Amino acid sequence: MSTSAALRIAVTGSSGKLGRATVARLRADGHDVIGFDLDGTPGMGFTRVQLADYGQTLDALLGVTARHEGLDAVVHLAAIPVNGLVPDAATFSNNVLVSFNVVHAAMRAGIRTIVTASSITAMGFPFASAPASLPVDESTVEANNTYGLGKVAEEAMWAQLVRWAPGLSITSLRFTNVVGTGEYGTFARATDPGYRRDLLFSYIDARDGAAAVAAALAHAEPGFEVYDIAAPETGSAIPTAELLAHHFPETPLRKDLGEFESLVSVDKARERLGFVAAHHWRDEYAAHTAAQ
Repeated sequence: MSTSAALRIAVTGSSGKLGRATVARLRADGHDVIGFDLDGTPGMGFTRVQLADYGQTLDALLGVTARHEGLDAVVHLAAIPVNGLVPDAATFSNNVLVSFNVVHAAMRAGIRTIVTASSITAMGFPFASAPASLPVDESTVEANNTYGLGKVAEEAMWAQLVRWAPGLSITSLRFTNVVGTGEYGTFARATDPGYRRDLLFSYIDARDGAAAVAAALAHAEPGFEVYDIAAPETGSAIPTAELLAHHFPETPLRKDLGEFESLVSVDKARERLGFVAAHHWRDEYAAHTAAQ
């Protein structure tokens, strides 16, 4: 797509943490945005849709009276967000079904630009075993729970579906832990060597996650691409070399790392999307503590 023109965009999961930030960012960029979710504030910018129902999903993407008469793009963020909220099999079956419904229905509706939320869970979270190498990048594919297995399955589906429709662009963004503006209090633990170990010490501010979505839309090209989305630095006050020596002493490095550089590679997103996170935990934590 590679355009800055105003678009009509549906955002599924619009009531979630990342969904709210994404809707706000895309509207600020001048796009016409409609939210599809089970919860939300009734009004011109939201329609309640049961995305597990293919008929409702297709109907909503084709058009909704008093909302829209066709869409240019879909941002799919809706999901059961973590394991444990429902039984494990339900997490997998719901998320994969909903994702298939949204993307397949978008294809049937003639929509050719789709951005979907993938996850650090597709790369091995919670990383009970050390990764084969660090930092992990887009070539790392390993699922250790049913949420992550669903994301691996979805990425595999998108790689096939882009062959079915000429010009179709599907971009999957592998978000790490998304932190909202009011959630930086936990970074008081940043001097603890075990803090965020299961996330490879990574994080991403919700506003930066939304910026990554905007960048993916602006740089969409036919085919399937996946990008790791994280802050460029760890969420730890301990230098990266010390974290590696403590937790991953035998793990080979793909490259030399900076003093606090993330163990989730953001090189591809920087180089191809021009995306670099702008919100850093030290600044946000300082602002949080000052407000107390």
